[in-house]
Amino acid sequence: MNNKSNKEPRELKKFDKFEKLDRKVEETIQEVETMGNKQLALKALHTSFAGAAIWAVILNLIIETLGRITTEGILGGLKFLFDEPVIFLYNALIIFTTLVIASVFKRRLFVFTIVSIFWLAIGIINGVILTQRMTPFTVKDLSNLEDGITIIGNYMAAWQIILAAIAIIVAISLLVLLFIKGPKKKDRVKWKRNLVAIVLVIIGTFGVTSVMIKTEKVETFFGNLAYAYRDYGVVYCFTNTWLNTGIEKPDNYNEERIKEIFTPQELGDDGVMLLEQKDEDESHPNIIFLQLESFIDPSTVKSIELSQDACPNFRRLVDSYPSGQLTVPACGAGTANVEFEVMTGISVKFFGPGEYPYKSVLKEKTVETLGYDLKSLGYSTHAIHNHRAVFYNRNTVFANMGMDTFTSIEYMSDVEKTPKNWAKDDVLTGCIKDALESTETRDMIYTISVQGHGKYPYEQVLQNPTIQVTSAPTEELKWKFEYYANQIYEMDKFIGELTEELEKFDEPVVLVMYGDHIPAIDMTEDDLENGNLFGTEYVIWSNFGLNGDDENMYSYQLASHVLEMLDMQVGTIFTYQQNHKNSETYLQDLKALGYDMLYGKYYIYGGTNPFEKTSMKMGVKEIKIDEIVKIGDKYYIKGQNFNEYSKVTLNGEPIKTIYLGSNILGLLEDVDPEDAPNMKVSQIEKKSNEILSTTE
Repeated sequence: MNNKSNKEPRELKKFDKFEKLDRKVEETIQEVETMGNKQLALKALHTSFAGAAIWAVILNLIIETLGRITTEGILGGLKFLFDEPVIFLYNALIIFTTLVIASVFKRRLFVFTIVSIFWLAIGIINGVILTQRMTPFTVKDLSNLEDGITIIGNYMAAWQIILAAIAIIVAISLLVLLFIKGPKKKDRVKWKRNLVAIVLVIIGTFGVTSVMIKTEKVETFFGNLAYAYRDYGVVYCFTNTWLNTGIEKPDNYNEERIKEIFTPQELGDDGVMLLEQKDEDESHPNIIFLQLESFIDPSTVKSIELSQDACPNFRRLVDSYPSGQLTVPACGAGTANVEFEVMTGISVKFFGPGEYPYKSVLKEKTVETLGYDLKSLGYSTHAIHNHRAVFYNRNTVFANMGMDTFTSIEYMSDVEKTPKNWAKDDVLTGCIKDALESTETRDMIYTISVQGHGKYPYEQVLQNPTIQVTSAPTEELKWKFEYYANQIYEMDKFIGELTEELEKFDEPVVLVMYGDHIPAIDMTEDDLENGNLFGTEYVIWSNFGLNGDDENMYSYQLASHVLEMLDMQVGTIFTYQQNHKNSETYLQDLKALGYDMLYGKYYIYGGTNPFEKTSMKMGVKEIKIDEIVKIGDKYYIKGQNFNEYSKVTLNGEPIKTIYLGSNILGLLEDVDPEDAPNMKVSQIEKKSNEILSTTE
């Protein structure tokens, strides 16, 4: 009896399991019949790992197509798939790894969509950026987002900006609607199982990455960012720019390793670099660096023919003074990184791909530069840039690079603009003279021009231009080059005027001029006579007959070369470059020094960073109030060196102001008479409304 009674419940339980399974199968069949084959396939696509894999391949194909459309056309993505299937699928694997995360959420479709939009956005932004410049989109560009927004009007028409804004609003609205109305998994999410699967996928992706790197299918160092994106894929390279930042710690990094880079004679008695003033000499000349925006000789572009020479002054100087090819770290963009290389002597290729030190490490700490080194010889140091002070954080970074003053466009008067709304460079002549005359000491002036900046119009903008393009491959390139060549022509006139003024200056002056990169116009190596997309020209002019040989070099070697011509040896990096440029471990040791000076323990300085942030003054001319006058019920401020960026402020807050002239400002709102004596004048950056400086 007992055996029978025990057996029946077990059989009933077994029967119940089969009944539940049968019911589940029936429900599934009904679901299929209700949904239809198309909807079922869609559901599988959005919720299964297999669907994620298929979608990852499609997404990567779209991303690669967008990244290659300007150079290879609409079939560029497919060509990459068939030419490099392993690398293509590896990039798709990275996307797949992020997509499967959706499997642990009830709102799988929503999460799946968010991740897909993320990758699509990267592909779209990269494609758009490559139509404007030759450097692809990196994570580091996100740190430049605020700067990019401020100049978007130089690249896009108003209707394009409006359409883009509408598209973003619509996309956000659809996402909100999808979250509210979209499907939500009703039964319990098997998150433990799915989480284990996700972890296995992540481990597998890391394993594949290791194999890809070891077999050199992909590289972790990008000597050429554009080529890296082309060869290794957008997704991998973009991810690499996120994970790879700063300068990598050298092998066997220690005090002995760093100090062995120099000979004992190059260091002080205490075994560290000598940085104190040690060779002040009135015979040292003023040194001016003039970094020319997108400046190359247009006649060196083989596919373009011009009606006349666009840069006769620069060409004449190249023929008469020490000059050569300068290899810069980027093409079509990267002005701030060229500044960094010239002023520090450190290659930006030691940093993460696409990184801007101005946007990372230099925001927080000082670094030894040409400015600091020349200050040890009694020089005053100045920076000049006819663009916004806050662009690339220059108004704070330059103080961390040893500058005593910084004259930005907010401290310039009577500035002419190009049709694309960039400041013309002729204003810089007066700014350079003002800086030279502002001190009794010798001066080092680092000047950055902006006139040659893109975007270059693909339709006719200039009427009756001085320089005409007489032959070009396409109509679009004709107008781009015609606009560009005429900006170069005006920049070249500025070079002629500047050297003419400096020739008359009663102190010795060295003027180092060079292009920061080639223009952001579609070009290949075959289009250029020098065959180098990273090559510009430099020339070293002086008003006292400085002699030197023509040499080709990298931009991070330029300052040490100039100092060597002047028989000046000062500073850590420049001493190293002058004395060890033929060393077999030249780049390896230069990188180690860069790490020690920016991220390490400052062994070369004895363990502490000796460089303090300067009390940098904005502008070299004093802006001041002479008197406040009330006429009727209106207030007027009389003073000196006002311009259109000058605004009256009260307790740190701007008041509506009208610029009436360099000596007078008017108020457009009422002020309590008791507060009037407390009014000051501030220079205000227009787009961010940031106060740059205020009268005392």
